[in-house]
Amino acid sequence: MTTERAEELRALLRHHDHRYYVLDEPEISDAEYDALYRELVALEEADPTLITDDSPTQRVGGVPLGLFAPARHRERMFSLDNVESSADLLAWEARLRRALGHAPKGYACELKIDGIAISLTYENGRYVRGATRGDGVTGEDVTPNLRTVGQLPLVMFGTSAPAVVEVRGEVYMTDAAFGELNRAQQAAGERAFVNPRNAAAGAVRQKDPAITASRRLSLWVYQVGFIEGSLRFASHTQSLEWLKAAGFPVNPASEHVADLDGVIAYVERAQARRHDLGYQTDGVVIKVDALAEQAELGFTAKSPRWAVAYKFPPEERTTRLRSIEVNVGRTGAVTPYAVLEPVFVGGATVTNATLHNQDEIARKDLRIGDLVVVRRAGDVIPEVVGPVVAARTGKEKKWRMPTKCPFCGNPIVRNAGEAVARCSGGFSCPVRIREYLFHFAGRGGMDIEGLGFKTVDLLLSQGWVKDPADVFLLEPERLRAIEGWGEVSVRNLMASIDAARHRSLARVITALGIPLVGGTVARSLARRFRTMTALLDASAEEIGSIDGIGPEIVQSVRAWTKDRTNRKLVAKLAAAGVDLADPEPIGVDGGMLAGVTMVITGTLEGFSREAARVAVEERGGKVTSSVSARTTVVVAGEAPGAAKVQKAAELGVPMIDEAGFLRLLADGPAALG
Repeated sequence: MTTERAEELRALLRHHDHRYYVLDEPEISDAEYDALYRELVALEEADPTLITDDSPTQRVGGVPLGLFAPARHRERMFSLDNVESSADLLAWEARLRRALGHAPKGYACELKIDGIAISLTYENGRYVRGATRGDGVTGEDVTPNLRTVGQLPLVMFGTSAPAVVEVRGEVYMTDAAFGELNRAQQAAGERAFVNPRNAAAGAVRQKDPAITASRRLSLWVYQVGFIEGSLRFASHTQSLEWLKAAGFPVNPASEHVADLDGVIAYVERAQARRHDLGYQTDGVVIKVDALAEQAELGFTAKSPRWAVAYKFPPEERTTRLRSIEVNVGRTGAVTPYAVLEPVFVGGATVTNATLHNQDEIARKDLRIGDLVVVRRAGDVIPEVVGPVVAARTGKEKKWRMPTKCPFCGNPIVRNAGEAVARCSGGFSCPVRIREYLFHFAGRGGMDIEGLGFKTVDLLLSQGWVKDPADVFLLEPERLRAIEGWGEVSVRNLMASIDAARHRSLARVITALGIPLVGGTVARSLARRFRTMTALLDASAEEIGSIDGIGPEIVQSVRAWTKDRTNRKLVAKLAAAGVDLADPEPIGVDGGMLAGVTMVITGTLEGFSREAARVAVEERGGKVTSSVSARTTVVVAGEAPGAAKVQKAAELGVPMIDEAGFLRLLADGPAALG
């Protein structure tokens, strides 16, 4: 039985190697492949007689495509053993201690980039060859394609370049470049790429370097492989510093740490910020830093003993698409979602995933019954990346948007120029009014504490609320008659509702849920028009004259303000005592901070971030999220963002603390000196 399972695993791995390396059409995720590989390794380690010369465990990677000339590496490009927990890291270090007789003197930690491994050869400081990793011994010569990568130095800096040096790195695609590529694919009627790694691999293997150049590839280098000459390094960290000085792009996130506690802390930081980088990373590479210790530790048949790859929890898995259902949102938008066979991905069991809209389903060619790739990145809503077309049996079914809302029975319509279909039932649709009320009462809107989904469901089930204005007409006696609602609960909710009558106009506009109008646009509208009446009567030209508001937002606002139901809602809110006008700005000429643009970073003791923004905007100023040459001042609270502080220093933008911020609010720009 063990022999049969080993042969079955070898056959599966060969099949998936071929689809991944040769066809660039993987059928399973990396995590699923790794699970099969680990199972085979365990069987062969338990019984070495099962090992065959052609076993995937005896080969580092895939074979060259045959489209390019073979390129033999001067030193083998080994793969890394994987670890997945702190316990695995402790076990690895214990092996290092036994081999060295002591703990390593330090470690180098680097982000594991999700791209394609390459080797770059330089002779006398000039780029002469670029090759893919291939099977670790021989790759594919892609010299002209890699030459198109702007970050790759064609000539090394410095006057003492080695006669020959082979540099290892990773070619990858940023999230922005990947999005741009897929938009271009969609516009051309071509299939979108599943992920940035596959897109980068395909770009490197193009026959025409011009196509490679158009794909906007990026590069990080992470190691000196072969080197000819007298140049030597004491540590891996020292070699990275040399690579930077020679003009190579070295990831600034790379760090030297003293011990395993430092390694674990680095891994935790890397995992927490992995979605803020602008490119894909799926783990951390940890290396013994001292090269003398690396040499003493040596290699196994396929991996260095002195390095491991800590793999983050998988964020892509394959599962079955059982059906496609729809939800109705607060604006009436009908959004399809996938009902999946449960799958554990990104640290959670996923049963549903977003599908965005019917055009997206058609673009991805998703069909009910498909085997699909599901992605869940951190706290991001799970999404279906695409189908595994090769796994289709012919029994899969295409999906069509229903013609009637499943919740209220009214027609589902799609307006010209819109990507989304909408329920035409208005507030009569029970799902839409539920979502609308929850949004209306949320923190970004009227901020009515205690009016969550549970209370909203109660009010709707009793028939006491049919639109948002009814919230302000709620009679406390009705709530007191409901089991579980004591005097304190009723009093707190009614106090929160009363306080919400006096929110700023920007909050009211946000709460009303005008499509395409979030908090920033709502604040711009409130500053310009000051009253809800003025906004309702504003022309398209007046709305479009506001900085940052484009034609799509203008059209959305005008469509909303012309709708009779919406105008009746505004009138009912006014009758219920809700303030629909802002006081005039503090100061004169549009406010004492008119023309002042500031960035607020870090924590302020006396203000929430929203309260600080409102205080600035009430005085005619503007708060932005990034520092630029147009920034007037940066307010730095406790633990400010290092990047923003550095940018301000580079541009000469003045920085003030919270005390300076208070003076600025009181005295205007004169407080800046």
